[in-house]
Amino acid sequence: MLAPGGRRGRAQPMGTVTKALQLLNHFTLARPRVGLSDMARLAGVNKATAHRLLSELQSQGFVEQTGAGREYQLGPAILRLASLREATVPMREVAGIVLRKLSDGTGETAHLSLLTGDMLSTLAHASSAAHGTRVIIDDSEPLPLHATASGLAVLAFAPDDVRAEALSAPLPAITPETLTDPAVIRQRLEVIRRTGLAEATGGFEADVHGIAVPFFDATRACIGALAVAAPVTRITDTLTARIRNELTAAAREITDLWGGFLPDTVETAWAEAG
Repeated sequence: MLAPGGRRGRAQPMGTVTKALQLLNHFTLARPRVGLSDMARLAGVNKATAHRLLSELQSQGFVEQTGAGREYQLGPAILRLASLREATVPMREVAGIVLRKLSDGTGETAHLSLLTGDMLSTLAHASSAAHGTRVIIDDSEPLPLHATASGLAVLAFAPDDVRAEALSAPLPAITPETLTDPAVIRQRLEVIRRTGLAEATGGFEADVHGIAVPFFDATRACIGALAVAAPVTRITDTLTARIRNELTAAAREITDLWGGFLPDTVETAWAEAG
């Protein structure tokens, strides 16, 4: 690659700040504390360099030492920045940005819903102007767990007690296509857990096909779903494939932006499906 003026450019060396900040990526839910030797190994540097970088981070409150082993963990500065981020970029605003991109990418209506009790509440939605006929979302209308793609996506990854409670009561038939047999729904949920994707046609609103994926919080618990809804007459294999790809990308993004983590099984399922 030629630099301006026809000279061959060289990759710039990584700065000290970048090297230090990259150490923060080695803290995970499974590894909340890291010793000096382990950090040097994970970062691919010698112990002296790791100690110098960690000392810089510690001086600014990004890490702190704890326990008899003086292991490192994330410090209070991370919490302050996380709080500032949440205050300045609220969840609804972040959701709106992701949904707009999802709607533009699919040409259909996209919406995000959060689990509240035994229902899903729509937090935000975005519609595409690509078609004169499109699915309209009423944010004030709860989405039943058994009758929508979003609900099935959440049920598939909900704790066992939540799933059992949701399927224990008589399930109303909202349309002639609504699934109401708990045994049939459980079989559908097994498939959704394997693929990480849920689909439903006409279960909540006639002639509407929904495709949904779950998203997760910092404990890897499913807290809601992202979905794309389209008229049945527009659904083709090509559009379905595009929606699935756009949905999984959006779910990764919203999970990351909200500070969550994808379960390994879901990440693997989406990678295989893609």
